[in-house]
Amino acid sequence: MANAAAATLVPGETLRLAARMVDIPSPSGRERELAEMLSGFMADNGLDGRCQAVDGELCNALGRLRGSGGGAELMLFSPLDTAFAGTPEADGPFLGRPMRDDQIAAARIEGEVLTGLGAHNPKGHAAAAIMAAICLARAGAALPGDVVVALAGGGMPTNIPAGDGRAGRRIGHGAGCAFLLEQGTRPDHAIVVKPGPPAWEEVGLCWFRVSVRGLLGYAGTRHVVAHANPILAAAKVIEGLEAWFSEYSEANASGTLRPQGSIGCIRAGWAEKPTFIPEICEIYLDLRSTPRTGPAEVRRQFAAAIESIRAAHAGLDLDWEMILAVPASHTDPESWIVGAAIRAWERMTGRRFVPGSDGSGATEANVIRNWGIPTARFGLPPPPAPLPRSGQFSMGEVHTDSLDALVRALIDAAVDTCGRPVAELERGPRC
Repeated sequence: MANAAAATLVPGETLRLAARMVDIPSPSGRERELAEMLSGFMADNGLDGRCQAVDGELCNALGRLRGSGGGAELMLFSPLDTAFAGTPEADGPFLGRPMRDDQIAAARIEGEVLTGLGAHNPKGHAAAAIMAAICLARAGAALPGDVVVALAGGGMPTNIPAGDGRAGRRIGHGAGCAFLLEQGTRPDHAIVVKPGPPAWEEVGLCWFRVSVRGLLGYAGTRHVVAHANPILAAAKVIEGLEAWFSEYSEANASGTLRPQGSIGCIRAGWAEKPTFIPEICEIYLDLRSTPRTGPAEVRRQFAAAIESIRAAHAGLDLDWEMILAVPASHTDPESWIVGAAIRAWERMTGRRFVPGSDGSGATEANVIRNWGIPTARFGLPPPPAPLPRSGQFSMGEVHTDSLDALVRALIDAAVDTCGRPVAELERGPRC
């Protein structure tokens, strides 16, 4: 059945679908146009497709391939949103000038490679999930269980930007995913289609803000009037935190995870009047957690690190707070869905799966698992040859061979899971 479904895949069609998706900007909280296009595409290709409005322009797209009954329901999940908007005007100066082509929301196909914002993650993965379900529909696969393609908005680790006009609303951290689970999409199992080999646990996020205080000053009088520059003091804090991050990672590594930390934002002063020395410099950072280290324990460890930095630098005046906490999650590695993901990965790659031990990426799998749904994650295999930005952080390059291989792997996992009675999954072989 899986082979028959895979045989209906037309070479290059997953790449072309991903290109259509790249051409529709979908920054977090503004996915409506993309969700409407994809729900219509799924409806036109044999699935029950619909667009699910969440809040304003935050939207999900759902497609369902109905089974004959008696089987387990599998959700193939991918976010729709990108971390950036894909335009110089919206993304500000911090992506560089000029922006790279893999950071711009415009698809470019050269040979067998698609480049553009989100071409690899998340849009390439979402396109593969869609095409897997469509191929099953084309083949007339008689599965007892339903296959649900769930594409959610509001998935990126982001809050609403200052001045956005949507104060009080939630746009990131799995907002769309939580909504679709609340509104009746409750599968027996889920596969989150995101980068990496099979995984059954995810790190969580703990965000902190450190406020370093100084004394207002002025360039023209700094030599005759008392002042204290908090930017200089913040540099000491930053150096201390950077040294501590590796210690934290080693101390909290467990299972398949090695949680990392990084400083992502510093705010101080006024770009339009650097003549004045500000009184506050704020440092924002992301500290990852594991299922064995909850947010409360992360907070205690961070507090101890700050006290150590304070003790090493007399006169530091600062305070801090944890401003966001998303718990980590874990699925029993002996569960059926983890075994199905591993079997599909091994067939896709042609080699035996060996679990890693350095994971630090977070996805909406945390939301799904914390709702009690056994969840595995895996994504695109490596391209047949390195792409121009291989080895860099880029979510905007994908090879057609990787896309089509993932489609076939998702078909395998869906048939493996939805092609059996529920009772067989509960007692049958797993990994």
